[in-house]
Amino acid sequence: MVTAALRLLRATARALRGRDLPLHAAAVTFYAGIAVVPVALLALWLAAAALGADRLRRLAAYPVASVPDAVGADRALATLVEAGIGLDARLALVTLLPATLYGEGLRRALVSLADPGETLVGWRGRLLLVPLLAAAPVLLVALLALAAPGIRWVRAGGWSAVAGIAVSFLGTWLLLSVVVVWVFRVFGPGRPRWLPTLLGAALTAAHISGFGHGAVLFAALPLDLGLPFGGLDTVGAVVAIGLWLFVFHILLLAGYAATRQAHRAGGRTRQAPEG
Repeated sequence: MVTAALRLLRATARALRGRDLPLHAAAVTFYAGIAVVPVALLALWLAAAALGADRLRRLAAYPVASVPDAVGADRALATLVEAGIGLDARLALVTLLPATLYGEGLRRALVSLADPGETLVGWRGRLLLVPLLAAAPVLLVALLALAAPGIRWVRAGGWSAVAGIAVSFLGTWLLLSVVVVWVFRVFGPGRPRWLPTLLGAALTAAHISGFGHGAVLFAALPLDLGLPFGGLDTVGAVVAIGLWLFVFHILLLAGYAATRQAHRAGGRTRQAPEG
């Protein structure tokens, strides 16, 4: 098992040699910076349409109140929630254009790593993101429902805090696994087989969930984010969010590359007895 894992790591490293993974991750992060607010607005609008505005406000209230308020992140998140709930159909349609831009950026990065030369990359990415946007309110509501008890347990301290972190990590991991399976199996080119897709998505989602919780811990530390930027705390907070998004996309693209290598290795293994 360990030997197979090491072989897979070496094969993935060879496949990524010369591909400049950080540059691809930075490019996707740029697209994500444009799309993250529109995606959140659409998810909140659809969730409010399904659950009702008041029920969604109650679900979001606890996580919003728990966001560190040092640079006004709690007020920004509360404003985002209200803006999403108050969206109308006309504004939602307009918001769809920048929201799907993330699909274009992600598809371009995956194609560059796997199958350079594909045509109509941007439009394929935009269209393939639409099903994820449709599922976004379900994922959002599930995440909010998990967040409230997890935060309460963490605040209680002791073993309750450990249980809260475990529940939060596992819940986020499972929800992310669904999204990453879609990205690896449908969104990216090549369609790897189900077994490597499921394993690769689970491992990738676990790493992203872990780093996501690290980002929450980082936000709770008493750090002066504006210090490197002349005391501009808002600039420091935006840069910090960008850096964490950059790390997440490195993990996602590396996981995709490893999944493709596992798919190829499985194919060679099945063909070997015939030779």
